[in-house]
Parts: sequence; structure tokens; C-alpha cells
Amino acid sequence: MSRTRLTGIDAARGVALLGMMSTHIFPLYDPVTGEPAFVALVFSGRASALFAVVAGIGLALLTGGPNPGAGRSPAASRRGIAARAVVIALIGLLLGGLDTSIAIILFHYAVLFLLVLPFTNMRLPRLAVWAGAWVCLSPVLAYLVRPWLIDNVVPPDVGGNITWEHFLEPATLLSDVLFTGVYPALQWMSYLLIGMVIGRLQLSDLRVQAGLLAAGIFAALGAKYLSWYLLIDAGGFAELLTTESGRTWPIGRMLEVNLTGVDQSGSWWWLAVSAPHSGTTFDLLHTAGTAAAVVAACLLLTRSRPNLLLPLSAAGAMTLTLYSVHIWVMALLDAQQTAPDPGWVFWLHAAAAALVGLAFIRLGSRGPLETVASGASRLARDGKLTGNRR
Repeated sequence: MSRTRLTGIDAARGVALLGMMSTHIFPLYDPVTGEPAFVALVFSGRASALFAVVAGIGLALLTGGPNPGAGRSPAASRRGIAARAVVIALIGLLLGGLDTSIAIILFHYAVLFLLVLPFTNMRLPRLAVWAGAWVCLSPVLAYLVRPWLIDNVVPPDVGGNITWEHFLEPATLLSDVLFTGVYPALQWMSYLLIGMVIGRLQLSDLRVQAGLLAAGIFAALGAKYLSWYLLIDAGGFAELLTTESGRTWPIGRMLEVNLTGVDQSGSWWWLAVSAPHSGTTFDLLHTAGTAAAVVAACLLLTRSRPNLLLPLSAAGAMTLTLYSVHIWVMALLDAQQTAPDPGWVFWLHAAAAALVGLAFIRLGSRGPLETVASGASRLARDGKLTGNRR
């Protein structure tokens, strides 16, 4: 793996981190007019999808890149990934106990690492078929299963971030993690699989980078256009307005920002939307396409100058630590009676992330939580704490 490629991928992860921070800090709707805010229109759904796609790329690189299984047994690699997932899940559970309105992704992220283990030794052609099928079929399965879960699993979700207490209701927990939560693993597996497909490419090749940029833009724009055609020209939006959710929620505005919490049942036309966090094929294609385009752009920009995006790549190299600290700080701010100005909060968070990342690079060290996760992975994979730092 070239250093340039690693720098570009870290920069893309840094973009995802800042994008998620912005959606946590800024309101998604204008408090005066009720119109979708700029941050919501740009980053809602896309930032977290980029985070997941880059995770898939990282898993592909950890397991051989274009040559899966090269240099290490598949079983050893899977043990290492599983151990890393356990550490991430534990951090997610600790953060879940904080009093915050932010939907914390880490526990779901860890579950995705475990679910993707059967695919970690798969070569590109077969992996691409699985990824394409998952994008097309998982939203249909979710549409069919969710109504049954809502009717038969009480409560239908965990009612907030996942903590240790939710393990006392395993059916509810599984329902939330796999189907009904903010980050349903059934559909979100698509992002990791697409990321792994990207990670199986020769990412140091200029033609691959340019092709990935073009393919990402095409997928993102094509998904939005097809969704718009089905909803507007084919009459799908009018049908959605006749459903219970369509009569209850301001669907027109929510389709632009976020469909989290909206019961997408009662009409097959829900599968035609491309709204952030709707989990449809069009949503997955659009957000994965934007993620691929961002990754390609970062690779191209750092191709000849690896440090061109250093503030982003430095933050992206330790997102587990920075994301966790960000959640903790936001929980403290949420407890204040007077909310601080979101602009100042965001830029302070962004500057702190870049500066802390740069400091750790200068020290030649990983973030503390990255060190723990990497150590657990090496111990499970190789039986020792020392070795190649991946």
C-alpha cells in the first residue's frame, strides 16, 4: 500500500468526521422558516455513509487489497477484525450512557464489522455481485419485515442509544440494530460491501481514481434523478401523501433532510425515495456514490502531494478517539441551559480535531482508542501485541 493512498483515504475519513460533527451541531431545519438548513442538505446521510464506505475500504486493505488473503490466513484476519469490533462496541456502549440527542453510530458500526466477516476473503468479481445484490434487495426485505417487527416487538426500537440495559431485551435490540434503528445493519451492510469493492481495486492507479470519481458522480446523480422521476412524474409522491406517515409528517421537507423515525409502510412507493436515512436502494446508491466521489477526489488531490490535505488526513487517522471525545463534549453542551452558538462550536471542534491529529502524527503515535483497538486486533490475530501496525 502506498503512503499516498493511505493519506487520501484518511483525508476522506476526516471529511466524514467533520460532516458528522456538523450534523450533530447545527440544526437540520431553519428555526424561523422551517426550511432545510444548508448543513442538512449537504451532509445529512452522506457523512455517515462516507464513514461506513471508508470502513469497508479499510477492511479490504487490511485483508490484502487487490489480493485478498495475501500474507495472512483468512481466519487470522477475521479474528483481528472481530476483536477490533468488540472494542468499538464497548466504546459505543459507554458513549450510549451519555445524555445526548446524537444517534451514536459506534455499536452499529461494530455489528457491521462482524456481519461482513464472511466477505473479507472474497475476490473482486464475486464481491461486486454481492454488493450489487445487497443494495437492490436489502431495502425490499426491510420494507417487508419492518411492519411485522413494529407490530410484534414492543417497543419497536430501543428508544435512544444502545446501552447495557438493552441486552435484557434481545428481541428489541436485534430489531433496532438490524431493521428499525437509525443505522439498520441490513441496509448499511451495503456501504461496507461497496467500500470493500473499492478497496479491492488498484487504488494507486490514476485511471482507477478517475474512474471511481466518474462512477461515484454518475451513481449519485442517477439515483437522485430516477427517484425524482418516480416520485414526481410517475406520481409516487402523491401516493405517499395518502399513507399514514404522509398525513402525519411534513414529508416534502423531510425527503430533503432525514426520514429517521418515519414509518415507511403502507405503499411500495416508499422504495422510490432517495431521502437521507431512508435506507432505500436510491438512498444507498446516492450516498455511496457521493462517498466514492469524495474518496476518489481525496486520492487524486494527494496523489503527487501526500500532505496536501494533512489537516483532514491527520484527523481521519484517529477518528475513533476524536468522534468519541466529540460525543462526550456535545453531551456536556447539551446539559447547559443556554445553548452556545453552533458556528463557534463547530469550528472549535474542527480546529481541535485537526490540531490533535497533527500533534499525534508529529509524535509518531496513534490516538489512544486507536491504539487499544489495534492492540486487541493484533492480539487476537497474531497472539501478541507487537507487530505490523494496521
